[in-house]
Amino acid sequence: MNEMISSTILLILIMDPLGNLPIFMSILKNLKPNRRRIVLLREMIVALLIMLLFLFAGENILVFLNLKTETVSISGGIILFLIAIKMIFPSYKYEKNTKKTREEPFLVPLAIPLVAGPSLLATLILLSHEYLNKIVYLTGSLLIAWTCTVIILLSSNMFLRLFGSKGVDALERLMGLILIMLSTQMFLDGVKSWFQT
Repeated sequence: MNEMISSTILLILIMDPLGNLPIFMSILKNLKPNRRRIVLLREMIVALLIMLLFLFAGENILVFLNLKTETVSISGGIILFLIAIKMIFPSYKYEKNTKKTREEPFLVPLAIPLVAGPSLLATLILLSHEYLNKIVYLTGSLLIAWTCTVIILLSSNMFLRLFGSKGVDALERLMGLILIMLSTQMFLDGVKSWFQT
């Protein structure tokens, strides 16, 4: 159960729904409210299917690449650390790019890479390897994290009114700090395991 809670928190932090709020709003701002919700749900479902694929195929990918547990843990810590740095020092490049088009987004950039990005997919592979016999719990963690992300994105206007843009930025930086601690622990566990073997 503890693994499920920690995995859920980790996945929510990497999905970074608060950090993605302004980007999603910028991309979908030219759509009618009802259509906006439909497009958002469609993109999130596509992202979920991709994430589930990587979760269930993760161990096979690692076996195919012949990667050791220590390597997986150390590289996972580095990946999560880089994600956390981007959360603390964000750059909204997608917001600038989407001002040039009024087309309805499909798959890119909402589903991939904003939600199911390379970092999240790599993390799912790492988790599926680390908790090989607890794939049901990991699936539950992924579904809970995905549901929380959907709720936050669907309630984007409420969150921006409640916290303001500066408040949302502050929350994202706080999540980044938590993720830095988790990534450091993962890295240290990998180094410790490597020295023991």
